[in-house]
Amino acid sequence: EDVMHVYREECSRGKVKGVILQFGGQTPLKLAKALNAQNVPILGTSVESIERAEDRKLFNELIQKLKIKQPKGRMAASLEEALNAANEIGYPVLARPSFVLGGRAMMIVHTEPELRNYMATSVEVSRERPVLIDEFLSGALEVDVDALSDGKDVFIAGILEHVEEAGVHSGDSACILPTKNIPQNVLDELRRITRAIALELKVIGCINIQFALLTGKDGT
Repeated sequence: EDVMHVYREECSRGKVKGVILQFGGQTPLKLAKALNAQNVPILGTSVESIERAEDRKLFNELIQKLKIKQPKGRMAASLEEALNAANEIGYPVLARPSFVLGGRAMMIVHTEPELRNYMATSVEVSRERPVLIDEFLSGALEVDVDALSDGKDVFIAGILEHVEEAGVHSGDSACILPTKNIPQNVLDELRRITRAIALELKVIGCINIQFALLTGKDGT
């Protein structure tokens, strides 16, 4: 309502080209559908692309299409489904509400009692609001990649190596720029994947992707 009040006030003074949703974290992204339904022009990345990135099922399909590795994950609309998903994936799991990229109500769950408590106290669960149960990659190195795209070209602005291991929310962690401990071939692969995702999503403007890097027996 507040945004619409501002928008209508600005419209009374002349033609408004649109609104930008790319600054302010999760809050503006969650406004995208409602503003679009009010016929407010969205500048930059489209509402459809935002939903494709945030909806777990749509994003999984995108990642599979691009043949990119990702942790195993399931959606659960009830406690029973969550327990079954965690048993199938194997503890520890990362539990969080769907359609949220900002880390809110996210928890690393190590046991079934912890998951039962999370489902009972932390989130509202339904078919419309399922919970995501994802494989948690213990000991992974987290990397943030920030980029800009015009829909045709992708500029990698920065690759940030996290000091804390994956699992500490990026808003609470420290990063190193430029990276110090990531091999050149891995950096090249991060750039390749970032470009592929940005172009597939038809991003116009900013994009941030968080990666988890696991060191295998062969050092990769």
